[in-house]
Amino acid sequence: MKTSHIIFLLSITFATSCKNNTSKTLETKTKHPIADKKPTNLEKHDDVRVDNYFWLNDREDPEVIDYLEQENEYNDIITGHTKDFQKDIFEEMKGRIKEDDSSVPYKLNGYWYITKYEKGKDYPIYSRKKETLEASEEIIFDCNEEAKGHNYFRMVGLSVSPDNKLVAFGVDTVSRRKYTIRIKNLETGEIYPETLETTSGGSTWAADSKTLFYTKKDDETLRSDRIYRHVLGTNVSEDVEIYNEKDDTFYTFVYKTKSKKYLVIGSGSTLTSEYRILRADDPMGEFKIFQPRQRGLEYGIAHYDDHFYVLTNADEAKNFKLMKVSEENTLKENWKDVIPHREDVLLEDIEIFKEYYVISERSNGLNLINVKRWDKKADYYLPFDNETYTAYVSTNPDFDTKTLRYSYNSLTTPNSVIDFDMETKAKDVKKEQEVLGGKFDKNNYTSDRVWATAKDGTKVPMSLVYKKGIVKDGSNPVLQYAYGSYGSTIDPYFSTARLSLLDRGFIYAIAHIRGGEYLGRAWYEEGKLFNKKNTFTDFIDCSKYLIAEGYTSKDHLYAMGGSAGGLLMGAIVNIAPELYNGVVAAVPFVDVVTTMLDDSIPLTTGEYDEWGNPNEKEYYEYMKSYSPYDNVVAQDYPNMLVTTGLHDSQVQYWEPAKWVAKLRELKTDDNILLLHTNMEAGHGGASGRFEALKEVAEEYVFLLDLEGIKK
Repeated sequence: MKTSHIIFLLSITFATSCKNNTSKTLETKTKHPIADKKPTNLEKHDDVRVDNYFWLNDREDPEVIDYLEQENEYNDIITGHTKDFQKDIFEEMKGRIKEDDSSVPYKLNGYWYITKYEKGKDYPIYSRKKETLEASEEIIFDCNEEAKGHNYFRMVGLSVSPDNKLVAFGVDTVSRRKYTIRIKNLETGEIYPETLETTSGGSTWAADSKTLFYTKKDDETLRSDRIYRHVLGTNVSEDVEIYNEKDDTFYTFVYKTKSKKYLVIGSGSTLTSEYRILRADDPMGEFKIFQPRQRGLEYGIAHYDDHFYVLTNADEAKNFKLMKVSEENTLKENWKDVIPHREDVLLEDIEIFKEYYVISERSNGLNLINVKRWDKKADYYLPFDNETYTAYVSTNPDFDTKTLRYSYNSLTTPNSVIDFDMETKAKDVKKEQEVLGGKFDKNNYTSDRVWATAKDGTKVPMSLVYKKGIVKDGSNPVLQYAYGSYGSTIDPYFSTARLSLLDRGFIYAIAHIRGGEYLGRAWYEEGKLFNKKNTFTDFIDCSKYLIAEGYTSKDHLYAMGGSAGGLLMGAIVNIAPELYNGVVAAVPFVDVVTTMLDDSIPLTTGEYDEWGNPNEKEYYEYMKSYSPYDNVVAQDYPNMLVTTGLHDSQVQYWEPAKWVAKLRELKTDDNILLLHTNMEAGHGGASGRFEALKEVAEEYVFLLDLEGIKK
């Protein structure tokens, strides 16, 4: 350890008397790590930003690794008295989950496919049964065996060939989301020598069961930018590049329509879509452009009979509409309305069956599922009866069926998988999520939807859940969670892990702030680009509402967010640190300006339509005005836990590391500030079914400890 780099001194008295001290007491007795200040001038638009911690962006530098490890050691010391509690919470959360569990089987091309877990094992087992569920089980992969010898393991993109004899699959053992695709013979168990490197993990078979299309990533930026064609049995070096997405603000992907008739290459950015199509029985043919990209035109396509159905924002349909077009003349000028645009309903998705099609909608923040017959003899909505639920169309790969599979849960109700007969309207609950341990009763909890008033007068909804009997006297601990970017909506969902907070008196609040699409497309657009600050002020105004209405007080209010939600956390602690006793920022995107100026970083160029391009001065100045790292000042900050992963491919580890270093330098309080870097994982955290729960336990115990809750 270099003393010029880290000052990490423990007092003699601390070593002999720490056993019964709280975290905050330990903070005063333990000297935190201090990162060297090595000023780097970052100049743009005649503006110079001095970044003292820019040097932390080299994961190969031993000095950087040393600093991260010292922060981890410091975290372990400060939270040492809670380690047993963390283990207890982990076991408690794990104990609610059925270990020997399996998915509801779904049928595809003559086989029933099942994912199951066995007791004491972390990874899934993928299997199938031919024609009937009484048939003998065929193990496709036991990921517990595949994961042996790896600190991290993730398998994705299982793609079975049309003749049912082969499966392509992607594996990542680093947590960098750079997947290697292999092919397995399901009849012999042989894994073929072909190795397709640096891919997205997914792949699609042509109708001949020997031609495979897949997506390669740029090795540095990790942008999915090229589609390749591989023919079984040939050398990978002979693979043909079918498509190269040269616009670095776009990414590309490939799939097959549910009708199995067409292969589709998609290109997308935040605001613009483009597709190419090719008959699946003509894999050596030329892909044809469906509709050339037009800035701001978004569309998605589904195939049925001799038409494509197009979900699009064409013709200023902000909340999207459904259109149709013949296979032969797919250009936009030929599109015809099927479901016109509605100002108060967001059209989210379409699922196509032989006799029916199902529309996923959102109205006033609530999920709706609309079932329609092609012959127009039926058109109805599934009934849902409260304001804090989540319902969504589930796995429906079978085209020729009258059964719709969907899922339902709420803040108080565990998830159910339901098969719904679209003709008779009969429901068959195939599986209800079991909450083990014998203590859970949904009748002991209640949920509400409330509306806070933002500073500009906008009503912002929140979904709350808590144990019955709570009195609104300001003494309740509240954990307020939000995301608020990319139009991603955090629906009110059930969580077995969350019960560990609710049962200890916490209220859990999901703030449906602008930047998501909870209240439609306009809700998203009012929280992006030059409207981004609405995301932060909405969250703060929701916090003020919770305090004003007596749900909690400043001494008992906590905030949590991850990734872009971590940006939210960084912004609110700069703007209104006095409102929160504690904040958890997971893999936080906090160095917005520097990251968005570096087009070598994964995902940067594709983000311009979300955040703006800081190479343009007006975007640069607006970003700089809210970027958490650039706006750390000498003031008191809440108690904070910041987490990251060394191999994170989305938010690079150095963003939270730099942020914590700068906070340590400038903050004027003695509150806890912790940085925990998972040295083996990336953006999604640890692999394995239960390993991720250890990270949840760490976060929850950090909050519980601040509340003085010890068990």
